[in-house]
Amino acid sequence: MDEAVQVIARARAVRQARTAVVIAVLAVVVFAVFCVSLSLGDFKIPVIDVVKTLFGGGDHATEFIVNRLRLPRALTGLMVGAALGLSGAIFQSIARNPLASPDIIGVTYGASAFAVFAIVTLGLTGVAVSALAILGAVLTAFIMYVLAWRHGVSSYRLILIGIGIGAMATSITSYLLTKARVEIAQQALIWLTGSLNGRDWSNVRSLAITFVVLLPFMVFLVQQLRILQLGDETAYGLGLRVEASRLGLIVIAVLLAAVATAAAGPIGFVAFVAPPIARRLTRSPGPAMVTSGLLGALVVAVSDLVAQHAFGDTQLPVGVVTGVVGAPYLMVLLARANRVGSGG
Repeated sequence: MDEAVQVIARARAVRQARTAVVIAVLAVVVFAVFCVSLSLGDFKIPVIDVVKTLFGGGDHATEFIVNRLRLPRALTGLMVGAALGLSGAIFQSIARNPLASPDIIGVTYGASAFAVFAIVTLGLTGVAVSALAILGAVLTAFIMYVLAWRHGVSSYRLILIGIGIGAMATSITSYLLTKARVEIAQQALIWLTGSLNGRDWSNVRSLAITFVVLLPFMVFLVQQLRILQLGDETAYGLGLRVEASRLGLIVIAVLLAAVATAAAGPIGFVAFVAPPIARRLTRSPGPAMVTSGLLGALVVAVSDLVAQHAFGDTQLPVGVVTGVVGAPYLMVLLARANRVGSGG
């Protein structure tokens, strides 16, 4: 018995050490990509000067370009990616299904429909569009939860209902675009693709406030998420208030996805691909929250770097690049699920 306990303790220690190393490496890589993104542009700045500027040692011209012009966009991209990675990790852990991410089960589609309505029908811009996008995401999640409730929420029902609601929201969005004037429809399409162009400190502040407010609740509820992953019956047996915990986690995941979508539009597949890669890297059966957040930030940062500088004078929305990466991953996942007979 003591030998078995020691084996389990050693395995846990190895897993924790591996997770710590993965987190440290990802943090270094994210910071490196972050600095490179700040160095590139019409006026190129050496990376070492970027680092000096970030720590208060740059000259006036470099400080203006880095801190005033480029930093808000880069920080917004990192926080949007982290929020989507965390949201995807929560959704997939609750449902115990890799398809359960906010951009697959309809949350971001609801935000998009409300945002397009704001742009096309109400003629709104800026903060008003973001506010309606958040409202759309929250309302969509509420409808999903209510429709999935049958003496509790089944993850299978939640995913199917979410996909259905997402399809309805997409149809509404398409209808609104067909009725809009060409120039307004073009503006809405740019938002729908997911873009970090023109992001300023107001976006950074809203995302930072969201993280500060949600972080304590997230830390508390993630401990309960580990119990939920054991199954509802086991969680009930351990004294967990299953539905209250699940609802709290869904609220946090929806708010993270909603604020990220409001800040940069529906950047697709980040919440979908980051958590599975995080779990594979850490070899952890748990939600791998920190790793998922870092991977989400890295995916958005690298994608935005490619979108800005890989095609010459043509700058693409970041959502185009994440879609190119994420769509094949979705097809591979579905094909693998079909081969093993898991049904995805």
